[in-house]
Amino acid sequence: MTTLALKYRPRLLSDLVGQEGSVKALANALKRAKESGRIHQAYLFAGVRGTGKTSTARILARALNCVEGPTATPCGVCDPCRAAEQPDQNLDIVEIDAASRASVADARALREQVQTRPAFCRYRVYIIDEVHMLSTEAFNALLKVIEEPPPHAIFVLATTELQDVPDTIKSRVQIFPFRLIPVGLIEGRLKHVCEQEGVEAEGGSLRLVAEAGQGSMRDALTILDRVIAAGDGKVLEESVREQLGIVSAHLVQGVMSALAIGDTAALVEACRELNEQGADWATFWRELVLAFRDRLEQEARAARGPQDLLRWARMLQLLLSRERDLRDSSLPRVVVELALVTAAQLPHLAPLDALVSGAPARPSTPAAGPPPVPSKGPQAAPAPEGPRRPTPASPQIPASARVRAASPGPAAALAQDPSAPPQLRMACSEALRGLPGLRSLGTAPQMATDLRWDPPVLRLRFPGNVRQTLQDLERERANPHVLAALAAVLPGLRELEIRFDEEPAEAQPERPEDRLRREPGFQDLLRLSGGEVLEIRREG
Repeated sequence: MTTLALKYRPRLLSDLVGQEGSVKALANALKRAKESGRIHQAYLFAGVRGTGKTSTARILARALNCVEGPTATPCGVCDPCRAAEQPDQNLDIVEIDAASRASVADARALREQVQTRPAFCRYRVYIIDEVHMLSTEAFNALLKVIEEPPPHAIFVLATTELQDVPDTIKSRVQIFPFRLIPVGLIEGRLKHVCEQEGVEAEGGSLRLVAEAGQGSMRDALTILDRVIAAGDGKVLEESVREQLGIVSAHLVQGVMSALAIGDTAALVEACRELNEQGADWATFWRELVLAFRDRLEQEARAARGPQDLLRWARMLQLLLSRERDLRDSSLPRVVVELALVTAAQLPHLAPLDALVSGAPARPSTPAAGPPPVPSKGPQAAPAPEGPRRPTPASPQIPASARVRAASPGPAAALAQDPSAPPQLRMACSEALRGLPGLRSLGTAPQMATDLRWDPPVLRLRFPGNVRQTLQDLERERANPHVLAALAAVLPGLRELEIRFDEEPAEAQPERPEDRLRREPGFQDLLRLSGGEVLEIRREG
């Protein structure tokens, strides 16, 4: 039985989806070849798997050998066109798998074979798939024949790794890029296939299949084949999710809404439910990040305030920073729960500008999303209140004192400094921890004895004895990635100012020889005798 990927393989250039640039260039080249009788004889099709490289090579072979050709629209009924449908049985279309024939001996044999004229077609077309797998010696053996091929030979090379093809080969071929196919185009093609096959598709199901194809039409058709078989001839959204391991969209939206309102109990319950379903944590994480990205776009288009946008952006940044931990961890559920609980607290942080200016901070949350999934577990207990702040009605307590009282910290010196509240330290630490390769910088704000935000400068002051420990921060102070990460929580930041206190010099005990050198009588003796001190010994 023929699979859908083979049954609906493109037969004409017009059947190719999502490769308009390459299709137009090839069509024009065939048109000029028809008019002038000359055509370039070496092509390189480069792109990811399943985007139509080998299919286009076969279409090009048919277009060149059609009795009406060269033409971009071969008739499909002449002998060369019908023979092109089965290249394995066509002597004039030679397909070579470079992965299994990569030796220099194979390349030399091909070079000798090229001299043989076509059996009954206009051109003999050599299609070399996965050409990057050829050895260096094999490439060298092919170089001359590709540069100056016989008039009857056409070479079409295909590769998924363009960077591995030698520059000497690239300079002698015409390169046509095959790009990832947009999801919308794949979905449209899948709808056409379902209509042709008489398959009923549930709303939204084909979109999931198209997204799972990740830009590859062949992969999407293969997945569709499997989903149709699992759904007894129907494409059901639930079946697609089950086959692909995709978490329910309702659950993803519920997690995102729980994050927005800080409902940690609902988040823990959602993780328990995911674990019971046997969901793939990496797939769930990807779905959640994409949902957050879409929500951030909605907020930006709705012209929300900067604080709301920054909170959504910071939550998304935190989720992205934990992706590598999720892949590397043997306990993915713990990584997910920790990241979600941490992200849930971000909307409840007070605005930094209010804290720095000394105004009473009022936590606010982003615009509410869809209602969270009803939790099956116990309801979340109310969050414990922080230290009660004196009301503004107390005239005897200045605003600065109120801020100091509301900023408890582990060290008394930091707690008494109104310019460095714990929220500012926490925000800077979290931003620096999200930097790939520089996560160790996240401890620096906690070590500072003085942390001040004086727009557009963030000023940090450290004890002198930690300079060696913080040499990475001092070296990366002008790194644009560091500044951009901090600017995400401190809008307008342009500069980091880093200072270290002077270390007091330790008093050293005075040596006896030093006292001797300062004695006036000893100095007179040296001057009168014209001598010098060569060695000082201690006797007894």
